Amino acid sequence: MDLLLDAICVVDAEGNFVYVSAACERIFGYTRDELVGRSMLELIYPADLDATLKTAHEVMQGRQKNHFENRYVRKDGQLAHIMWSASWSEEEQLRVAVAHDITERKHTEAMQAAVYAISEAANRSEHLSALFQQIHRIIADLLPVSLFAIALRDGQDGELVFPYYVDQDGQDGEPERIETRRLCASVIEHAEPLLLTPDSLAEVRRQLLGDNPNPGNWLAVPLSSKEGSFGALVIHGSSELLRYNDKNKELLHFVSTQIASAIMRMQMQSRLQYLSHHDQLTGLPNRVLLYDRLEQALLRAQRTRTQIALLYLDLDKFKEVNDAFGHPVGDRLLQAVAERLKTCMRDADTVARIGGDEFLILLEQIQQAGHALTIAEKVRTTMNSPFEVDGLELEMIPSIGIALYPDHGEAQDALMQAADKAMYQAKRRGGNQSALAADPDTKN
Repeated sequence: MDLLLDAICVVDAEGNFVYVSAACERIFGYTRDELVGRSMLELIYPADLDATLKTAHEVMQGRQKNHFENRYVRKDGQLAHIMWSASWSEEEQLRVAVAHDITERKHTEAMQAAVYAISEAANRSEHLSALFQQIHRIIADLLPVSLFAIALRDGQDGELVFPYYVDQDGQDGEPERIETRRLCASVIEHAEPLLLTPDSLAEVRRQLLGDNPNPGNWLAVPLSSKEGSFGALVIHGSSELLRYNDKNKELLHFVSTQIASAIMRMQMQSRLQYLSHHDQLTGLPNRVLLYDRLEQALLRAQRTRTQIALLYLDLDKFKEVNDAFGHPVGDRLLQAVAERLKTCMRDADTVARIGGDEFLILLEQIQQAGHALTIAEKVRTTMNSPFEVDGLELEMIPSIGIALYPDHGEAQDALMQAADKAMYQAKRRGGNQSALAADPDTKN
């Protein structure tokens, strides 16, 4: 029996080993002397304990069990996946079992399943936050995880940001542990996976994990594209019994390519979605997004019986600036106008650029016409302050048309037309003023 690849174990009614074959040392890492007399339950992976006890009870009731699978913690802290066949000797009051090591098979299956699951999550998730939650769940099904974090380099300044971070207490947000930032920064810089366990070189652990006497186990892998590493995924295991190993590193590094592809794809989708709804020059909502928000605002106003206001703003003499100083100056002037307009608005309001030097402002929950006129006046006076662009002091005077729901229209097009007509009325009066739309029953 000592020549068999599978291990033979004999356990008494209390669950203590009374005999083990030589193969047990290869599978579990313990010698015969270390196992005999020891409780089998001490080696079982905690998550599999209940199922193992239930199966053991059934075997002791005389039921032959074949192909039962569970996990054991090896002496070196690694997990061993075992397939058992077991029977009960009533006369001897012993359980006799054959253990077949299926760890390698499970490792291969886990990688394949993880890649498929991550691909499915990428297709199902509407936002990156939802994708990160799904990835966290997938990885936690493969490895013991007490901390899970995804770090990305910000595209603007290269700063390390954590769009997803959950610690062992279930708290999310920015990482409190400096080790997490150090590991992520190191992995991104070197573009190589990193495994740190109590057996790792002391100097490497000290540099990255500090002087923490109980740092646990850390595993970090880069998230990379053709241009290089743009992020990192890091997990931490706090168990003193279970340690990450090279197989775990291989698995996480393997699935990290799928994770990186999924992140880049969703970032591209988010970017395209943003570009399709925002003005590229000013970053303000464009006509498409404004119409969508106006439609939703009208539905809310109908339901709550409140008013909304639409302000149509045109910059008088903007063409003269373009003609005199060129389009680059004109573009920067429009950007400055957009920023100044945003300072006049509440968070719930929308400022949109619909083309050229024309802007629309959507105001919700307006109590009366006077409130819209007050905001229009605030916009006008704010615009009257000179703009400094490329060393030039430029003056802009706006013409503003105001239309109210439901007074001047109950549909999008009607409100837009009313505000547009009011804006031209303000312009005909000399500009640098606002005008309230005429009653729709009033003839021009």
